Amino acid sequence: MTDMNFSTLYPLGEDKTEYRKLTGEHVSVGDFEGRPMLKVEREALVELARAALSDVNYFYRTRHLQSLRNILDDPEASDNDRYVALTLLKN
Repeated sequence: MTDMNFSTLYPLGEDKTEYRKLTGEHVSVGDFEGRPMLKVEREALVELARAALSDVNYFYRTRHLQSLRNILDDPEASDNDRYVALTLLKN
C-alpha cells in the first residue's frame, strides 16, 4: 500500500471554480452558545439539491469541455479518441 496524505488526495491551490449564487433567502446568521452560527432553512437545501442535480445531469465543467476540445484539436488523437470526445459533447 502506498503512503497517501491529505495534500496528495486534495491538492491545495487557487480555486478557479466559477460559482453562482442561487438565492440569499432562507439563510441567516443566528447565535449558538454565544457564537455566530449559520442557519440554513430546509427550503434553501431543497433549492440547492434541485439545482445541483440539474447541473450534474445537463452541464459539464469548463475544464472538462476544454479537455474534450483539446482531444478534437489534437492531430495525434486517434479516431476512437475523437469519436468518444464528440459523443460526450453530443450527449
